[in-house]
Amino acid sequence: MLLVDLCNSIAPSGYEDCARNVIKENIKDLADEINIDKMGNVIAHKNGKGPKVALYAHMDEVGLIITGYNDDGTLRFSPLGNIDSNSIVSKVVSVGEKRFSGIIGAKPIHLQGRYERRQETKISDLCIDVGSLSKEETRSIIKLGDYAVFDTDFEEFGDNLIKGKGFDNRIGCSILINILKEEYDCDLYCIFNVQEKVGQRGAFVSTFNVRPDICIVVDTYKSNDIPGTPKYLEISDVGCGPVISIKNGSILLNNNVTNSIISTAIQSGIHYQWKSDSKFKNEAHAIDMIGEGTNIAAVSIPCRYMHSTVSVCSLNDYNNTIDLLINYLKSCK
Repeated sequence: MLLVDLCNSIAPSGYEDCARNVIKENIKDLADEINIDKMGNVIAHKNGKGPKVALYAHMDEVGLIITGYNDDGTLRFSPLGNIDSNSIVSKVVSVGEKRFSGIIGAKPIHLQGRYERRQETKISDLCIDVGSLSKEETRSIIKLGDYAVFDTDFEEFGDNLIKGKGFDNRIGCSILINILKEEYDCDLYCIFNVQEKVGQRGAFVSTFNVRPDICIVVDTYKSNDIPGTPKYLEISDVGCGPVISIKNGSILLNNNVTNSIISTAIQSGIHYQWKSDSKFKNEAHAIDMIGEGTNIAAVSIPCRYMHSTVSVCSLNDYNNTIDLLINYLKSCK
């Protein structure tokens, strides 16, 4: 299953080879031209005579980078992307290309003072235990700059839900691959970017190279439909359809493209949700600042527990987003 292969790939920012290989294998017969730029972005082109339309999805996931060794053999690390340090304590990680198993360790509650228990856990308070007993032993198997990712397998559960790691944004990558299976009149580019988690760097480069007329960013979006969340903070609900953005950080998305996508959703009978969040930025924020500018829209999949060891999404939302974007692209002539 494509989603399983993509989400189980180990590919944090800067180390995207594993996910890139899965993408290349699955699109090799679906595009007229496939290029990999110097940064590592995969650009799949289906020739057409209509407007130049680019769909974006980043292939990297949040992770950790090894920054030092402790005398007891444990590892120091820094995050690749924004990660809630409280959510990763005692979680299993896979370290480096040889995928050494490790556990994120912290001072146990029995040894914490009253003040410590009230404080937020910091990354600097944590370490990765790989089972070695000395700095020298650890140094012989793991080098500085190696990566670590959460060791979480993809699984279906509940009412057509899925859980796993890397949903942000391997789900978007899977959507783009499915979109490439259809034929369109527009000149279509499906772009799988790298290094979104460390500043949307891949999107800057790919946009400069392609210079599209219309850009649609396909990503996941935070869902707060969990107990204890006030209604006004329930930005999106899992299972209630794709999320269409009207604002992304400081970027106002293009009204004409956005309204066309909404009209397509209504005509297709696809329930959608609105998003307007000044704090949330994805690749739309990078694309807006390249060259002469372009017409940008954003469509997202609601996702619970983003940037943690495991996330939850709905297969209904996933399939509806594929249908919505295919129908929109077929209208671009």
